[in-house]
Amino acid sequence: MGGVHGSKGGTPLSSFKWLGHQDPDVARLIDEEEERQRTTLQLIASENFTSRAVMEATASVLTNKYAEGYPSRRYYGGNQIVDQVETLAIDRCKQLFGAPYANVQPHAGANANAAAYLALLEPRGRVLAMRLDQGGHLTHGSPVNFSGQIYDFVSYGVRESDPNREWLDLDQMRQLAREQRPSLIVVGATAYSRIIEIDPVREIADEIGALVLFDAAHVAGLIAAGVYPNPLFTASGARGADVVTFTTHKTLRGPRGAAIVAHEDLGKRLDKAVFPGLQGGPLEHAIAAKAVAFGEALDPAFADYGRRVVENAQTLTDALAGEGFRIVSGGTDVHLLLLDLRDFDPELDGRSAQDRLDRSGITCNRNQIPFDPRSPFVTSGLRLGTAAMTTTGMAPVQMKTVASLISRVLRTKDDATCEEVRREVADLCRSFPPPSER
Repeated sequence: MGGVHGSKGGTPLSSFKWLGHQDPDVARLIDEEEERQRTTLQLIASENFTSRAVMEATASVLTNKYAEGYPSRRYYGGNQIVDQVETLAIDRCKQLFGAPYANVQPHAGANANAAAYLALLEPRGRVLAMRLDQGGHLTHGSPVNFSGQIYDFVSYGVRESDPNREWLDLDQMRQLAREQRPSLIVVGATAYSRIIEIDPVREIADEIGALVLFDAAHVAGLIAAGVYPNPLFTASGARGADVVTFTTHKTLRGPRGAAIVAHEDLGKRLDKAVFPGLQGGPLEHAIAAKAVAFGEALDPAFADYGRRVVENAQTLTDALAGEGFRIVSGGTDVHLLLLDLRDFDPELDGRSAQDRLDRSGITCNRNQIPFDPRSPFVTSGLRLGTAAMTTTGMAPVQMKTVASLISRVLRTKDDATCEEVRREVADLCRSFPPPSER
């Protein structure tokens, strides 16, 4: 790196061979981001740390190859090697999820969902999906998203009152399905902390002749680890969801990207929807990194990782409840939890809490809670996740410490507390570095 950039102490953090000389401005910014990641707590539920092997594959010479099409069916020459790379990724993905079919080309989760809709629906086709403000995703029919502009979405939500307050309202889903007769039912969420069983959804879909798409963007790694039911199949082993989409960079701990798994009869339609229907040339360097991540997830040690992610989330949940926060849905079964800030401090909103925690070295995101009286730009809640912290080796004892730090920052409204907690966070993070630092 020639000493042109580095951390605040002057010690280079990255191992750039050329970038530091050719573009020191970019190299400096990457080093600053690396410093941020290694000295602050990463509690955003959709983030994780990859292995060095995943990063090396992402930065490989495969980025130079154009490979429109699929293995053995390309539109350009010279694909003998990338065909093997993509086939390896497909085979590992199918093995990991027990799937008859896999497509590893989607660039992002939104692309995977778009391809699934393109394969399964006609324009203006009716879809039943979870409300964004109660845990769903933009691609589940938001009017500002392509999904809500091209297709006719009807939304279900969570229960407003006991029993099982803020749990998925299957009775509402069934009633809406009978009334609206959608062609597709979408399940899966980005801010919902309970397991979604596929069996009752499959039953509702079969009653009206609908297909089922399970958006596993957040829980794919937990499925791979065996701590979340595989939605491709019901408890009896019958067909569950028809299609499962997921991202590879959250709990699966891979590169930024996505994939689709499904039952064999839908394979040709899905392939055609991804290419040429939606995307051009695939990112073969990212696909190689997906293959690495799938291989890592097939290692028996990954099952222990998934178990520890959930254990940490449940410990953090209990500790925050003990600090006076109300936990949406009463707890968590997965890697994330949702805090309702109003019991802790009626005047504290999600945006203010997020900013204060960020200044204290604790990175998370504001999030609407079900039936939130505040706007999505302000919110009454915070979403926290434990996937990244678990990757660094943190355990339940550290989760209790993190809960205490969060409470201190949000209870005390002075800058001195933020600075004090930031120093404590940096000390904690030094004991639990990301994989790339080991």
